[in-house]
Amino acid sequence: MDMFGDPAQWLPLVFAALMGLSILIYVCLDGYDLGVGVLFPFADDAEKDRMIASIGPFWDANETWLVLAIGILLVAFPAAHGMILTALYLPVAIMLVGLILRGVAFEFRAKAPAHRKPMWNMAFYAGSLMSSLSQGFMLGVYIMGLEITLFTLVFATITAVFLTVAYSFIGATWIILKTDGELQKKAVSWARGGIWGVVLGLGAVSLASPFVSPRIFDKWFSVPEIFLLAPLPIMAAGLVLALWVTLRHLPDSQDRLSWLPFTLTTVLFTLGFFGMAYSFYPYVVPEQLTLYESASAPESLFIILVGTVFVLPMIAGYTVLSYVIFRGKATELRYD
Repeated sequence: MDMFGDPAQWLPLVFAALMGLSILIYVCLDGYDLGVGVLFPFADDAEKDRMIASIGPFWDANETWLVLAIGILLVAFPAAHGMILTALYLPVAIMLVGLILRGVAFEFRAKAPAHRKPMWNMAFYAGSLMSSLSQGFMLGVYIMGLEITLFTLVFATITAVFLTVAYSFIGATWIILKTDGELQKKAVSWARGGIWGVVLGLGAVSLASPFVSPRIFDKWFSVPEIFLLAPLPIMAAGLVLALWVTLRHLPDSQDRLSWLPFTLTTVLFTLGFFGMAYSFYPYVVPEQLTLYESASAPESLFIILVGTVFVLPMIAGYTVLSYVIFRGKATELRYD
């Protein structure tokens, strides 16, 4: 256990990285299938079936990454888990209800009589909207240090709306990738409108984070950090420009570049995530509890790490396998 130095230093960092990776993968993957659900009211019945077909093989695997992230938070950082879940109890409960509603609606809409199918379509949309808004609200409260004031509630409400728009945007880019014809054209128009919400959301979080504490402000605007970190916002602006130009040239008659909007959006989300991680490190609860203070005993972390070495490749392997097997365009929805 001492092979890599002091385990009290490197083990918490390893688990923080694993938890962060799990959250990032969840936001990108489950983000798009939540976004597909949020876009449901803008599609007709046949298009709804095609949209469900595009996420059907993947959504269960996507949600596994949320379970993994929360599991790591619980076993590796129990003190932080208690503080975060206590402060966010209500939005977490709403998110879980939304996820359950989505799962039930996903199955029941296929088996219900035709006259009841619209009800389950609405349930799928409602569950997706509840989950997206609650996750955005939790993000806003977390950025504000888990303090509940009028200002933090307003900010959390804004981030709830913008994260939902961001999910709908990545959902639209996924539909562009996985479909063709009229539905793909609709998805392009949805993405063209949603890109500005993504820009505003990233801007709001980016501007708010440095003002949470003088420590974060200094990490971004001190010299030489301000020059070393300048490529991050420049790259983000370049990605937004590339997305705007790409969407202007889609759909393409030969379906060229249909993969590019989703790829660029994933990279953009990744940049935003790393910016937040840099801002809040080494705190797992902003300005209150560091990952080293909240970590379990090194002996416990090492045992958990041994298990993670076996479990994580299985989760990653299953996820990759599902995307490889079900690659290509989504076809007509069938339940055989």
